[in-house]
Amino acid sequence: MADVENNLPKHRLVEKAIGTPERKPSPLPSHISVPFRHNGNGNGNGQRTLRSATIGYTAPEFKGKKAQMAQVKEKIASASWIPTPLIEEQISWFYSELGIDDVYFELETVEAIASHITSLYAAKVAAFARADRKQEIRLDMEAGDHAIYIDTSEPGVTNVGGPRYEHRLESKYLDNSDINTVFRVETFRSPSSLSGTVTSKSTLRCYFVYQCQFVDARPAPDETRLEYISDRMFLTKATQNTKQIYEEIIKLAVARTGPVIEVFDIENSQEKRVVVAFRRKTAQGMFSALSDLYHYYGVTSSRKYVEQFSNGICVMCVYLKPATTLANASKFPPLEQSIHQITKEISLLYCIPQNKFQSLFALGTLSLQETIYGHCVWVFVQHFLNRLGSEYASLVSALDPKNSGHAEVLSKIKRRLRTETFTADYIYEIINSHPQLVRRLYTSFASVHLRLAEGYEAEAVPPTPSAQVLSDNELKELISKTLTDENERLVMSAFRTFNNALLKTNFYTPTKVALSFRFEPSFLPVIEYPQPLYGMFLVISSESRGFHLRFRDIARGGIRIVKSRNREAYSINARSMFDENYGLANTQQRKNKDIPEGGSKGVILLDPSKQDKGSVAFEKYIDSIMDLLLPAETPGIKNPIVDLYGKEEILFMGPDENTADLVDWATEHAKERGAPWWKSFFTGKSPRLGGIPHDTYGMTTLSVREYVKGIYRKKELDPSKVRKMQTGGPDGDLGSNEILLSNEKYTAISDGSGVLVDPEGLNKEELIRLARRRVMISQYDTSKLSKKGYRVLVDDVNVKLPDGEVISNGTTFRNTFFLRQNDLFDCFVPCGGRPESIDLSSVNKLIVKGKTTIPYIVEGANLFITQDAKIRLEEAGCILFKDASANKGGVTSSSLEVLASLSFDDQGFLENMCVGKNGQTPAFYTAYVKDVQEKIKENARLEFEAIWREHKQTKIPRSTLSDTLSVAITKLDEELQKTELWEDEKLRRSVLKDALPKLLLEKIGLDLIIERVPDNYLRAIFGSYLASRFVYEFGSSPSQFAFFDL
Repeated sequence: MADVENNLPKHRLVEKAIGTPERKPSPLPSHISVPFRHNGNGNGNGQRTLRSATIGYTAPEFKGKKAQMAQVKEKIASASWIPTPLIEEQISWFYSELGIDDVYFELETVEAIASHITSLYAAKVAAFARADRKQEIRLDMEAGDHAIYIDTSEPGVTNVGGPRYEHRLESKYLDNSDINTVFRVETFRSPSSLSGTVTSKSTLRCYFVYQCQFVDARPAPDETRLEYISDRMFLTKATQNTKQIYEEIIKLAVARTGPVIEVFDIENSQEKRVVVAFRRKTAQGMFSALSDLYHYYGVTSSRKYVEQFSNGICVMCVYLKPATTLANASKFPPLEQSIHQITKEISLLYCIPQNKFQSLFALGTLSLQETIYGHCVWVFVQHFLNRLGSEYASLVSALDPKNSGHAEVLSKIKRRLRTETFTADYIYEIINSHPQLVRRLYTSFASVHLRLAEGYEAEAVPPTPSAQVLSDNELKELISKTLTDENERLVMSAFRTFNNALLKTNFYTPTKVALSFRFEPSFLPVIEYPQPLYGMFLVISSESRGFHLRFRDIARGGIRIVKSRNREAYSINARSMFDENYGLANTQQRKNKDIPEGGSKGVILLDPSKQDKGSVAFEKYIDSIMDLLLPAETPGIKNPIVDLYGKEEILFMGPDENTADLVDWATEHAKERGAPWWKSFFTGKSPRLGGIPHDTYGMTTLSVREYVKGIYRKKELDPSKVRKMQTGGPDGDLGSNEILLSNEKYTAISDGSGVLVDPEGLNKEELIRLARRRVMISQYDTSKLSKKGYRVLVDDVNVKLPDGEVISNGTTFRNTFFLRQNDLFDCFVPCGGRPESIDLSSVNKLIVKGKTTIPYIVEGANLFITQDAKIRLEEAGCILFKDASANKGGVTSSSLEVLASLSFDDQGFLENMCVGKNGQTPAFYTAYVKDVQEKIKENARLEFEAIWREHKQTKIPRSTLSDTLSVAITKLDEELQKTELWEDEKLRRSVLKDALPKLLLEKIGLDLIIERVPDNYLRAIFGSYLASRFVYEFGSSPSQFAFFDL
């Protein structure tokens, strides 16, 4: 560490200040911390009283100050802008009265200081020429490594029309920092008015920004020792007490996802010291928003500091006192009550530092709660206005929703209609125009969901300005009377929908990191969403918005992060995200037909300017949903959440796009928060946490292979003679495992790098080599190709094929290769590629004279072929099995991973399911994985046989039968769970013995499993096992009553 310190660049001021025992103390108080618990202070960290002793910061003395003042005087005199008799007075005022410490004077040049003093004097003179005698000073100097801003403002007032220097320095320096360039801030307000008279309320506010010079710029993320992680100037200026306070709060911040808030009383002083610590760049806009917050409660700051630490923690420290010069100062509550409310609302501010209606808050028109409530409903409204109209309803009635092809056409029309809708800006304009309605609607929201923390009486809390609580009918009437425009009524009525559908929220929980809302989703129009959702979560943070949707109480599905290339792409993604989420969860529901969990899915959409904040957005999304799943007594949550749902909820999640490397964090975070279900919360975690990786064990591929082998078996084909094409190459999970498990003759493979073809058959040993290394076909040894073989990479141009054809563009060739009419393959297994790669417009390229050019297709990749295109191919003679049936191996593996997690206690789970630090795999884990693989193959065979049999009897397309079977199993499952069969203990135990893995039964025992696994999960196992076995054996036609006739 000493070497690191010696090699870092030195800060010239720090080097001069170190070892100077006669540093002059400033008149500002320093603090000695004495722990003191204040009435159950909402932040959970307690409040302390600090004694004034020395100071919080000691400015290093600038010994050349007197000489500099003389040079400044000479410079000002030579310019002749200030009368000679007044020069000494102006210089003395600037150096002594404004609270500027010596760091500024040592950093700045004589010319710059002289310019600043002259400008300040000119502003005073200009004030006498104004009719309103208003004194305004605006100075700014920005450099690459430091900046200075000086402005006049009235204490306790946000000057929306001013230069907004706080926003400027925040945008340019604080929020725009990177790992190599980080800035700290010091601000001071002059103790007296600019003119020195009582008639002027404005005082000077000075901001100083300095680039940090850390002792160790690359410490471990959990390093908290200030001597390593601090800026050198901070170490020089801060007293021992300040360092102690900061180190304690940093230790708490490192261990938390969200902010840590501390309040300090200062003995014999009216001031309060509020310290907030959080991870840097997780709350952009926080610095200026804090000012808006305390101004709202009639409070001002005498000084503020933003300190950065190289472990990624940012600490903001604000000294607060009443703004006594305000005209309406008497309307504000005592400082103690205001500070309590400010500390409570800092966590709300952290979630969304700059909300859409921030200007209404800064002006005092609405409170922070009201504007953030408005912001959240603004997001809600964008997704849930009923905007498809009567024409869509007529179309739905004319088509058959049970027909898969019709359903897909309706889906596409709905997507098109979605684009012709209210824009986010138009919705904002409507809401922003009616703040009093927002206040009324917020009052209704708060009357249900606000509960005070223990120890505070209602009259002790400064209330948010609000009106009488109106009933829903009264609100409806108020909106109707106030608004004449139908669009405005529609938008503002959506607030009522939001309030009425809300079952619980963490809006008033002081330790939140994002805002989460659990809705009862029955408000969704049936015509647009015919399959009813069971549960809906909406999460809103400063980086993203996200949904989590599920079709059953017990449901599982992946969480994906959606990124946007530009603002236009973001607008498209925002319009479609809920429908996409709904469709993905619905597909998952069909895919999960023979496991206990129904379908669910989570989608996180990153804001346009936060495309690099995926991990932060994911962590906030997970933590805020957990707020609504865990009871209020969980450590870190002090306020009770009003729970109108009234039942325990457990969610089961997994990885999806852009989240595979984040699931370990989610699992460990759930454990840290004391969640009893931490082991089962996420699948796809690493083996050290008990996860079963799908790619390592080929779980998804095992299911796909059963369908491929099933076709060969039924058609009595020799696999070694079947010519096969595959999209998705040896670098991917599904593609690599398909190569490793297959025994066909590969003639073509396309992947992200290009197309590889050999009519004589690609070299299997070479393909296996690539698959094991997980690399693309660009690394295939082309010397192993026959004379007829070739490879075209995406970057290639004007490539001549063995038959003489010239390929002008490699990317276009790759994207359309599988649609070319050639006699190269008998079997096509898509293992990768974009959704809807084959649709109704392109499918005709695969049909010649009414017959398919590809006899067999097993859709391994999700949604590779549209439903209408599948039906068209089957009509042309193709034997085709769709994705929802073929690639369900992964969901089966995840389900059995969840079951093991629920069945073991913590110790048993660690011993039997977690790979040790030494890499040693428990014997049970190895055996259990083999059982899981066999179960995947069994389920796939059962469904394959059922579809094959039903098609033979009914001639219904197999891709349609896949959905029909799913619906039949799901419906029967739900009916069985509602019957009295579950109450029959003998039958219940018998079914569970058959349904549960034998290894778990042998290791734990049925009685312990029943005791540990939640009752609703056991019911789901009971229903799904009986329903799937019945439908697979007897088909989808018999009614559920046929089950009871057996």
